[in-house]
Amino acid sequence: MTAQDDGQEHRIVAGVDGSASSKAALAWAVRQAGLTGATVDAVTAWDFPVVFPAPWPPQMGGDWKELARRVVTEAVDEVSGSASQVEIRPRIEEGNAAQVLVDASDGADLLVVGSRGHGGFVEALLGSVSQHCAHHAGCPVVVIRD
Repeated sequence: MTAQDDGQEHRIVAGVDGSASSKAALAWAVRQAGLTGATVDAVTAWDFPVVFPAPWPPQMGGDWKELARRVVTEAVDEVSGSASQVEIRPRIEEGNAAQVLVDASDGADLLVVGSRGHGGFVEALLGSVSQHCAHHAGCPVVVIRD
């Protein structure tokens, strides 16, 4: 891909969950955006954890949206130093991570996600979020391995 000047907004979506592979995916997306003139949407999904027998009451601790905001902010801060010319827009969405990323991919040039893997034989397999994205995203998907 080369730098584009066709009057359209070019956007790369990167899934960020704080893991090493998601930070590598964000860094890859930022490098690619620098080459193509795109912006990067650093997307983090959050949801209330569910415990049996009922959903976790918010008063029992954990501001999940604030935690998600910190995760994406720290990841953006970590990778943005080397590519300050690229606009990185943090996005925090409530919902299932795979579906949030698929929804964010609509109209994007590329979706970049990490895949943590489990070692050994299953190393060849994608994680559930990256696999869902590869099958359902509205744009090409790049999966970055650790």
